[in-house]
Amino acid sequence: MYDVNHPVDTRYRGVMRSAAFFDLDKTILAKSSSFAFAKPFYRNGLIGRADVLRSAYAQLLFRTTGTDHDQMETMRDYMSQLITGWEVDKVQRIITETLEEVVTPMVFQEAIDLFAEHRAAGRDIIIISTSGIDMVAPIGDMLGADRSIGTEVGVLNGRYTGEITFYAYGPGKAEAMINIAAEEGYDLATSFAYSDSITDLPMLELVGFPSAVNPDDQLRSIAIERGWPVLDFARPVALRRAIEPKRAAVAAGAGVALVSLAVGIAWVVRRRLTRQLTQASHELSKR
Repeated sequence: MYDVNHPVDTRYRGVMRSAAFFDLDKTILAKSSSFAFAKPFYRNGLIGRADVLRSAYAQLLFRTTGTDHDQMETMRDYMSQLITGWEVDKVQRIITETLEEVVTPMVFQEAIDLFAEHRAAGRDIIIISTSGIDMVAPIGDMLGADRSIGTEVGVLNGRYTGEITFYAYGPGKAEAMINIAAEEGYDLATSFAYSDSITDLPMLELVGFPSAVNPDDQLRSIAIERGWPVLDFARPVALRRAIEPKRAAVAAGAGVALVSLAVGIAWVVRRRLTRQLTQASHELSKR
């Protein structure tokens, strides 16, 4: 369990606040945000048809089984290779133009309701996701979050280097939360966290009030054992019907969104030799 007795800026002594930290996929969004961009990337020539098929199947696997540590490590290595050399401007344009159509139909109403409850209680809302920061940040803006954290990748001469400079996964999420708490004066012992995955256990253990949302089997078991709330969200709605966006225009760069797409592709690549993947890809190819 992570030490919550981290140093806090002295200006916050006596006036510490609490915050609510949310994972993104399967916690706020009904589907994987990274897989959801496969079609726009395909339409704009960044990926091929085979990648779209793999991403579609990966979306199914993600929704039904989740990911474990070994899978995430494989994904990170694969995605670093995949995005190397891709043009930043092109990716930014695609994400900017398609963000609303891709994201808004799959926001859980239950998550929006929790946002409102925490806001009413005076808590800041922070989204923390393994997806790329340049995709997570505009989604956070659309949702009215105060801050967003995500994976970061290097850029050189307008192209992605493939180097992961910050990986917002597992212990990395917890470290980011500790740093933010020190900067903003959050008391993690009175703060909240929400996630669906066992890989986010460090994030959940860091706060005083963790909750498992649509959890995988391992996290559900731990949550029940420890008496944590288990929340099952099942009402995805269009964002415009659920909440007024904090900022109307979203014009952030989205390079690391491709990193997130690669996560989905790597997951499928690892399992592509299985009989189930072969059958699913065959069925999708006939449509």
